[in-house]
Order: sequence, then C-alpha cells, then structure tokens
Amino acid sequence: MIINENLEYVVVGKFSYGWPDIQDLRKLIPKQCELKGECKIGLLSNRHVLIRATLMKDYVHLLSKPAFYIAQKNCSFPMRTLKWDPMFDPEEERTIAIAWISFPFLSSNFFW
Repeated sequence: MIINENLEYVVVGKFSYGWPDIQDLRKLIPKQCELKGECKIGLLSNRHVLIRATLMKDYVHLLSKPAFYIAQKNCSFPMRTLKWDPMFDPEEERTIAIAWISFPFLSSNFFW
C-alpha cells in the first residue's frame, strides 16, 4: 500500500511556532530545503505538513537535519522533520529518532 500510494519517501514537517500559508509552503519548502526532485506538500494538521518526495536523496536530506528554517518576508519558521509511518498521530509526541551511524575503519568482511 505504501508504494502504491507513493508514500515511500514521506516526511512530516512539524511547525511549533506558526507557519506560512500552505500555498506559500508549497513554493518555499522545495527551494529552502534544497530538494532536487519534485515533491507534494499537504496539510496534515494544524501544525504538521506531509511532504511527499519523489527521490530517496531528498527523503534522506530532509531527515538528516534536526531542523529547517523556512523564511518568508521578515519571519523565519523552524520546521522539524519526522519520519512518517501509517500509525502517525499528530496529537502524540514521536518516540522514534533517526540515527546515522558510521564505522569508517570497519573491516570489509563485516559488510553485507
């Protein structure tokens, strides 16, 4: 279902202190978050937007930073990105965190 509905590379953007209009967000997020591919942005709740990326590279980029600052006129709105899952509930705080781990000198026999 996730692949059929194009929900493979979906990220939730959370705004804690206000946000621009959804029409403005659809223009600002791809530019200011430096997304390479197309994306669709929809309103999920009063503080959350759903960002559907088409490229895995954009998906990883959105999840790799702790926050993006969406600037409009004289304001800057912090947006945290969260991993979306089918059980996402905007009323509950997330308990899942993304961690990138690197083992630079790991012997090649430990790679899969």
